[in-house]
Amino acid sequence: MTSPTPPAEPAYADRTYRSSAGIAGGALLLALCLWLGIDAVFQGHGNAPWLALAVLLCVVPLIVAFSLRPAVFASADRLLVRNPFRTITLPWSAVADVRAGYSSEVFAHSGRKYQMWAIPVSLRGRKRAARQQARAAALGDRRGASVSADVTDDKARLAAADQSIRDLRDLAEQGASREGAQGTVSVRWAYEVIAPAVAGALVFAILLAIG
Repeated sequence: MTSPTPPAEPAYADRTYRSSAGIAGGALLLALCLWLGIDAVFQGHGNAPWLALAVLLCVVPLIVAFSLRPAVFASADRLLVRNPFRTITLPWSAVADVRAGYSSEVFAHSGRKYQMWAIPVSLRGRKRAARQQARAAALGDRRGASVSADVTDDKARLAAADQSIRDLRDLAEQGASREGAQGTVSVRWAYEVIAPAVAGALVFAILLAIG
């Protein structure tokens, strides 16, 4: 008789965190920039079309970098933070803590700190969540029940950023001992964003210098 095969390890789907407000604002700003720039290219005179092209080459990558590019991907083994100019990969074993003060941050055991642009902190959202917690606690008191407003309580009402940070902290604690979560932090610069932005700025400066 063959021994029964052990149950397969459950599959962990990646979690993606992005700022919907940032994406919407970036898309509108990108559309406005392209509209004005293309109009200047076809309707401008002298060196105006070339100046417009240089500005587009510089500005468009920056808009994409700060609005559409930021994202955080979390899996069972690692955390990938995609910021405007860098992509940081942190195996869970290398993560010391995940916090949200005035910005969302992940701390490595090496002492390095990395911001997570894709999870913006809203002080207004925190105040709204605190008011909801206070109302829930008051309602519980009136009903003679104990209602916890602690942010570690699953029933607590949290601001969106704080909820995301709590989820990431839980994933870090669960995945730190996994075999696939071992390793060191790696950082890659987004040259596909930096290079065209710098090139556009240089071309614009040269065009202005030569008149």
